[in-house]
Amino acid sequence: MNSADLLAVTVPPGQPAAPKVRWKPNVTVAALIERDGRFLLVEEDTSDGLLLNNPAGHLDPGESPIQGVIRETLEETACQFTPEGFLGMYMSRFRRTRTGEDITYLRLAFFGSVSEPDLSLQLDEGIVRAVWMTADEIRACPERHRSPLVLECLESYLAGQRYPLELLTVHESVFSAPSHHRAA
Repeated sequence: MNSADLLAVTVPPGQPAAPKVRWKPNVTVAALIERDGRFLLVEEDTSDGLLLNNPAGHLDPGESPIQGVIRETLEETACQFTPEGFLGMYMSRFRRTRTGEDITYLRLAFFGSVSEPDLSLQLDEGIVRAVWMTADEIRACPERHRSPLVLECLESYLAGQRYPLELLTVHESVFSAPSHHRAA
């Protein structure tokens, strides 16, 4: 559902608005990398079997989204990622198979290029391999996608969606402990 569709959604008359609850999505970063008409994905061993994902992971405290996507791509592919632009911000909701936990992910996706893999590096735990696939190969196996955002990001990229990296601003306070406390 795109932003225009969401703006058109209203609460039906007589229906109560959703209760106000402090809610925090899990922030992740992801890299969309194309080379010669193929896209770099990782195959991950998960509790739901071998699944495909973009090189992606959680944003760590004290790092910018760009630092996070460079780190995650290196950890999962052994390739040095060079971000060239911002693809977009995506959200999805997921229910864990084993625990039933309801999780919402907020994905900041970037596009760019990678170096050849550094064979001296070990891939992150759970990552089986990096694999290059065509768009049609990726579209043909949605049941193997770790997230619906794998395909969403691919389609955005193929549609020409591109934003400059300067769209993102990270305040210097992210990189150091706050000097004083202020109520939010």
